[in-house]
Amino acid sequence: MRPFRHVFLLAALAAAPAGAWEIEVPRAGEAEGAPGEVMTYTPLETASRDWTLCVAYPHLKDSYWLSVNHGMVEEARRLGVSFRLVEAGGYPNLDRQRQQVLDCVAEGADALILGAVSFDGMTPTVEQVAQRIPVIAAVNDIAGAGVTAKVGVSWTRMGAVAGEVVASRHPAGTPPVKLAWFPGPEAAGWVRFVEAGFRQAIEGSAVEIAVTKYGDTGREIQVTLVEEALDAEPGLAYLVGAAPAAEVAVSLLRTRGAEGRVQIVSDYMTHAIYRGIYRGKILAAPTDFPVLQGRMAIEFAVRALEGSLVHTDAGPQIRAIRAEDLSRAQLEETLAPASFVPVFKFPQ
Repeated sequence: MRPFRHVFLLAALAAAPAGAWEIEVPRAGEAEGAPGEVMTYTPLETASRDWTLCVAYPHLKDSYWLSVNHGMVEEARRLGVSFRLVEAGGYPNLDRQRQQVLDCVAEGADALILGAVSFDGMTPTVEQVAQRIPVIAAVNDIAGAGVTAKVGVSWTRMGAVAGEVVASRHPAGTPPVKLAWFPGPEAAGWVRFVEAGFRQAIEGSAVEIAVTKYGDTGREIQVTLVEEALDAEPGLAYLVGAAPAAEVAVSLLRTRGAEGRVQIVSDYMTHAIYRGIYRGKILAAPTDFPVLQGRMAIEFAVRALEGSLVHTDAGPQIRAIRAEDLSRAQLEETLAPASFVPVFKFPQ
């Protein structure tokens, strides 16, 4: 794949045609993070009416949530429904998201799609809203009280896939290597799961977590955390963690002359992570297909309103992506087009 083709793919992505989706459903009785059942899912052809949805995100600071937004826009357009989007500005802003949700729903939403800033901090608000309308948890896992259905993947499994990338290169008995770990905001619901999966995956390998740095996923904060880790541990072999940390690590390693000596692994995919993998600057990242998750959240909300929900807990199948794995199909379900800008109200 030559550079002009890479640019073409990012710039020319269009709405995926209506058709079957490959999804994964948790198996009853299996532990958190265990592989689920992969199946083919046929989405609705159209909604029965123009439902109005309230959508709440933790933030729109990185291209991950931008890609979720793109998926929601495309699915809302395909089904013929409307939405209003609010975003809390970051994971520390629990009180702000609570009020945003209440205000958004009060304006007359038929259903709520919630990307929560906290695993259980939003529960009282969810229970209050659920007395009136369906609540679909999107992307970030939350406590189940009041939730009609969940769309997302196991973040335990996401962390495990990132850990397996590193552990497979340094099995037990090989020379030990040190890494710095940047899981994200310590209070965010998804962090505890991705961290558990990652640590389980490297257990028994020759990989040692030499330093851990928690922090909000804003780039400015992550620059500081990565610099602190590099200063504290000169012998690091890997920088692993949330996508913003991996993104800023590319330029920081180049500046310090450590490019190639220190490898980078992200625990989820963004545009910059994709470019880093494509250019050989980032080793690998799992993708949980955020565009598809956005589509699924809208479709599940419509089904909840129309009494036709098929699954109450489902998401895409996680895949580890390295340079040799890049494909157009995966790109279309993972990243928004390069020209896409956030849509807060659809139709605009």
